Amino acid sequence: MKTCVIIDDEKNAREALSKIIERYFNSKIKILHLADSVKEGVFAINKLHPDIVFLDIEMPEENGFKLFDYFDIYDFEVIFTTAYKQYAIDAIKFAALDYLLKPINYIDLRDVIVRLEKKNSKNSNTDQIEAFLSNIGSESGNFNKIALPTLEGFQMEKVNNIVYCQAEENYCKIFTNRNEAILVARTLKSIEKLLPDELFFRIHKSHLVNMNYIKSYCKTDGYRIILENGVELDVATRRNEEFLRTLTNR
Repeated sequence: MKTCVIIDDEKNAREALSKIIERYFNSKIKILHLADSVKEGVFAINKLHPDIVFLDIEMPEENGFKLFDYFDIYDFEVIFTTAYKQYAIDAIKFAALDYLLKPINYIDLRDVIVRLEKKNSKNSNTDQIEAFLSNIGSESGNFNKIALPTLEGFQMEKVNNIVYCQAEENYCKIFTNRNEAILVARTLKSIEKLLPDELFFRIHKSHLVNMNYIKSYCKTDGYRIILENGVELDVATRRNEEFLRTLTNR
């Protein structure tokens, strides 16, 4: 059985989440403490060592992100809770962390618990949180790192290091500027949704490319691009016109 601490400044929100857990998931999660602030939450985590922390984002005095200032190693899973679909949600997704939108319901919580149960270990948790903090602190509003789900866990990669992505049935390969190929346990479509569309373009059903690494474009015998690493990729006829507009407008 997993243990948890709930941190939320709103009493109704704390109690609502605890009631759902106690009613539907009492065989999977034991609630150790309900905290109304980051300060109280830090005290509870240090004393009780929970497996999971449900963390509200918007709180007075210190918001939820401040919690991480008090720890060097994050040996607990974090589930963010928020009432708003905001910039932070994209940063959470980029780091492959979990969140729940308020008002929290049974189905969403169930799905989060299922994902937690499927995780092999918490070894990569610190890297994921550090990537999240790096992204959320980016003054440009652009995310710096993405957590790539591999068969072993997660690999943190700088977005600008990704040259192109290639579909591999229900997986995809991420090729970096280090000539490394990372097999990712996601479809190309799901990776495309995460990567910024101002930087990446789906030139073909099988390929998503970083526009910054395109060396040349050729329209002899079909449409092709050559990347800086020498790789040649076809541009689908139906995507060619939009691709050219995007390429020339950069």
